[in-house]
Parts: sequence; structure tokens; C-alpha cells
Amino acid sequence: MNRVLIVKVTSLGDIVQAQPVVADLRRAFPAVAVDWAADAAFADVPRWNAGVDRVLCAPLRHFKKTRRAQDLKAIFASIGELRGVYYDAVIDLHGVYKSAIIAFLARSRTRYGYRLADLGEQGAAFAYTRRFARPAELNVLEGLRQTVGDALGYRIESPPEFGLHIPAAHGPRRDAQGDAFALLFHATSGAAKKWTIDQWQCVGRYLIDRGIRVALPWGSPAEHDESIAIAAGIPNAMVLPHMSLLEVAQQIDSSSIVVGADTGFVHLAAALRKPTVMIFTATSKKHYGVNVPGCAVSIGDEGRRPSVREVIDAVDFVWPEMSKQGDLMRPLRSAP
Repeated sequence: MNRVLIVKVTSLGDIVQAQPVVADLRRAFPAVAVDWAADAAFADVPRWNAGVDRVLCAPLRHFKKTRRAQDLKAIFASIGELRGVYYDAVIDLHGVYKSAIIAFLARSRTRYGYRLADLGEQGAAFAYTRRFARPAELNVLEGLRQTVGDALGYRIESPPEFGLHIPAAHGPRRDAQGDAFALLFHATSGAAKKWTIDQWQCVGRYLIDRGIRVALPWGSPAEHDESIAIAAGIPNAMVLPHMSLLEVAQQIDSSSIVVGADTGFVHLAAALRKPTVMIFTATSKKHYGVNVPGCAVSIGDEGRRPSVREVIDAVDFVWPEMSKQGDLMRPLRSAP
């Protein structure tokens, strides 16, 4: 096995969770070169993995929104780069039309993809010469590792190794000032995944009382408004400026603890081995949660919103040093 292409195009959390496949491949085939195909919006993630040889990317999402000629030109250029080498195997871990087209265009006689029942879009089936199944009993991270291991004939015998190294920030920092700060990722992809403003404020005040400054990232104008609303109930909380993917990753890498909803940035925090608490309300903790012993935990579950007390207990669990810093200066207020 000389060269392998992994196709996982979006989104942030999915690409982060797939990174351990790279280390698995390199353990199984020490001389293999691993390339990664991703949307340009998320291509930084495999670039941060030293085990990835080439990152092939195109502005697919952006072109879908804008139809700009320069984006189309970039897409054609990426196709030329894709076809510049021959692959012993192409592994599509996405299973939709756009990933299937990338797999089909790659120069390889062996293209792995999901069986029909497991595809995100069944029309993607045209691209594959061999099929694999999603292991329903495993969570996403372990399922991806097991899928590729079964396909290429090696066993998974070690904990996941993400291999992510975030580049250091250059120039003035744009973050919470001070030695210790917490990032609260309140924004989610849907209303059903949200925790309430009052609940975020309770956790924020708990962190403040432990000497940890609170910083609130955001991505859209609506998320910015929500960050302002949450910060209004947390003394000295900081609403961060709008940031790129790299800048947010740098904040995560510099933070003391991350608490957030089921989002890609919280998956990234767990992958970077930061003390992490992931809050579930509408999706399955078993399938999508993080679980790094002594470092990252998931609480709540599909249809069960965790209480403030549960989140605080989880914070103390993943970062016990903080819980030893003294009694609360004021009683905890339970959120509705």
C-alpha cells in the first residue's frame, strides 16, 4: 500500500472525528502516504495532522452559495491536482454525491464506499468498486476506524490518535486575557440542540467564582446576539470577535476548559485533549458524544436536557484542580 486517499468533505466535527483513521493507516502500512479531500471551509483540519501528506480541497460550499467564476476555477484546479497521482485505494467516508464524484475522479481501480443502505445519498453508489457497512453498535469515531480497518484488513488495537497540532498565533492575540479562561460554545446547528441562556449564565458564574474568565465565541449575527445576552449575566465575560476556523482553534488550544453543545468545535477540543464537557439535548450521546477518560465527557442525551448541576459536576470531573480552588462565593442558582 503506497498511497491512499480519504474523502471526508464536511463538516467540522465529522472531519475531526475521522482523523484517527490516518494514524491507523500509518501503523498498518508504515510506508503509506495518506491524502485527504475536503471542502475548503474545513481543509485546515487535515492540514493540522502531520500524518496527512496532501490536502486536496475546493470551495464546494462557497460555490453552491455564490456561483462565482473564481470558485469554479478553483474547483477545476483541484480536480487536476487530484488526478496528479495514482491511489492504491480511495476511501469515501462521506457517502454523498459530492464525495462520490471526488472518489470517482481520483485515479484508482479500488474505490471503497458505503453499502446502499448506509449512504447519505443513494445515487453516490455509482462511484464505488467495493462496499463497507457502518457499524451501528459503535459511535461515529470508533465506527469510522473499524470501517476502514475491516476494509483494508487490519485490526484496531490502540486508542484513537488524532495527531492534530494547531499552528501558534502570530501577532496580537484576540482572546480572553489572563492565564485561565473557559470557552462556552452555546451556538448549535438547530434550536433543539440549544441550552437556555439562564443555564449558560449559571455555569459561567460558577467558572467566574473559581477564578476562570469566560469567553463566548460566535459565528453568525444571531449567535453574536446570544453571546451578548449570555455575557450580560456573567461578570467580566468576554464576547470574542468574529474569528476564522484557525483562530477559534487557537483559542481552544489556549483555553483551560471548553463547555459546549454538540458542535464541531467541541469535538475539536476533545481531540486536542482539553478538559471538555459536551452537552446533548437532541442527538444521541452514545453515537455522537466525546469520551476521553479523565479529560472529556458527554452529558444529557437525545430528548433529555441536562441540568446545570450535571454540567457543573462534569466540569469538576474533567478539571478537578479547579473544583479545589475554594467554596463558591455565592450559592448556585438553578436554571429552569
